[in-house]
Formats: sequence, structure tokens, C-alpha cells
Amino acid sequence: MNLPNQKKNAASRIHDWAQKGSHLTPVEWERMPEIYLYMDQVLTYMQSMLSLFERSEETRLLTSSMINNYVKDGLLERPEKKKYARRHIASLMMICMLKQVLSIQDIAALLKPLITKRELKDVYTDFFAVQQDALQDVCHRVEDTLPQGEDALRHLAMTLAIEANARRAAAERIICELQKDHNYEEALKREMKK
Repeated sequence: MNLPNQKKNAASRIHDWAQKGSHLTPVEWERMPEIYLYMDQVLTYMQSMLSLFERSEETRLLTSSMINNYVKDGLLERPEKKKYARRHIASLMMICMLKQVLSIQDIAALLKPLITKRELKDVYTDFFAVQQDALQDVCHRVEDTLPQGEDALRHLAMTLAIEANARRAAAERIICELQKDHNYEEALKREMKK
């Protein structure tokens, strides 16, 4: 337990989080590491980039097992001689953000067609522009609610959770329906080849 941080009250800790979030700017494609990184280096880099999104200091959004599973599932491109490039880092950033609300299968159904049709750099850039706007909006709402006290913060937490659930449901439905059409089209193509 981090005692110095515990000396602050909940409102101060929430304020600090909201301040960090409202000023967070995603790492631009060009500013991501150009050199190849080993697994430990990837985890250290990703930890620094994702810490704002973790529930507490004790939780981790990414582990080496997770990365290995993403590679096995075909969601993440295989590393080159156990080294990860910029494209791996960008993909991991998107996966880590999306896995908080979507299944790995839904993430694959969402990202694979996008990356097939567009450059990964462009998908990543669009992804984080939306992420930054959403995070800034939420952090401003938190900061505006802080002076109203604990009950208002609990109400905001409930409101944000309800909104997140509604948006998750909509995202899942969209992905599901698009996947049905994609599966149907793939079945037709296979049938025509016979």
C-alpha cells in the first residue's frame, strides 16, 4: 500500500487522476519506439502508457501471457525473433483499451477488417483521437462534479457506468451484425468456388 498517496483524501486522488486524464495525449505513431523491443521492454513501455486506465497501482492491463495469447489467437502479428516493432505496440495499445469493454473475439472482428482496408498507422491515429476526446470529456465531468461532494461523485460514477454499459451493448450489436454479413459473404464466396 502506498502510504503517501493514502494521506490524500478520495477527492484529492480523484482530482489528480482527472487532471492526468484531461492532459493525457496519446503517443503519436511517429513518437513510438522505432527500435525493436523485447517482451520486458514492451511491458515496461506499455505500463507507463496505460497506468491511467488501471483500477489501482496493483493491477496490470497487460502481461506477457496476454501478449502471447494475442499472438496465438492471431489478434497480434507474430514478433520478429522475439522482438516487437512499432506496429505491435500500436496494436497492443488498441487491444488494451478495447478489452476493457469488448471480448477478444469482438476486438478481432472490429480491428482486422479495419487494418485490412487501411494502414495501421491511420487506424491507430483515428483510434486515439477518439480515445483522447472521450477521456477529456469524462475527466472534465469528474472535475466539474468534485466540488459537489461524495454523493454527487457516486451519482456520476453510476451515470458513467450506465453510459458505458449502453455504449458497450451498442458496440457489441454493431460488431455482431457486421460479422453476420461478413460470414455470409465469406460462405457465398466459398460456395461459388466449388
